Amino acid sequence: MIRLGVNIDHVATLRNARGGIFPDPVAAAEVALASGADGITAHLREDRRHIRDADMPRLRALSAPLNFEMAATDEMVRIACDLRPHACCLVPEKRQEVTTEGGLDVTGQRDALAPRIARLREAGIRVSLFIDPDAKQIETAAALGAPVVELHTGAYALGGAHELERLQTAAQTVAECGLELHAGHGLTYDNVGAVAALPGLAELNIGHFLIGQAIFDGLGPAVRKMKSLINS
Repeated sequence: MIRLGVNIDHVATLRNARGGIFPDPVAAAEVALASGADGITAHLREDRRHIRDADMPRLRALSAPLNFEMAATDEMVRIACDLRPHACCLVPEKRQEVTTEGGLDVTGQRDALAPRIARLREAGIRVSLFIDPDAKQIETAAALGAPVVELHTGAYALGGAHELERLQTAAQTVAECGLELHAGHGLTYDNVGAVAALPGLAELNIGHFLIGQAIFDGLGPAVRKMKSLINS
């Protein structure tokens, strides 16, 4: 069974639009878990545009794994080591971007990433690296001691030519490197099937589409349908 992690960032985006406390992203996480999600993903950005610091301990207190998406900075490593989530996924982050635009350049940032990955692992946190489907990036992730890579599926979701083949080749490289394979970004009911069929895939992390679909169908039904699709 492929695990489904539900990213609740954009529940917090809606809350923050009014500056109040509703809708509560933790309540959304509870609905997602009750509807079959296997874990919750939340990205605490440097500018706190959606998830806030006060949300994180409440999410950590839920009886399900918390995947803490974060930039590879000293501030975020410190917060993660204090919080001790089940997992941390290191992602690239730019203040001006609307959403994560690409994978982390682990090859180019190897020296900066190595001590941060080591510190997280010493704290007992499973580390994953959000990367493009590129063999060199995958091999560097393995060399750095990250046990998991999450393939950025954004180019595939946008309909790029040969992007599914790139993901399939990358999945094979992940297996050869002995890493656990996750994937996510831009996935919907219509395009998730081919990604769910990647050999060795253990987990998908999906957020924006599910929160958007919840406007029409409710979050619980959206999560249940996605979980059914990825394991059908």
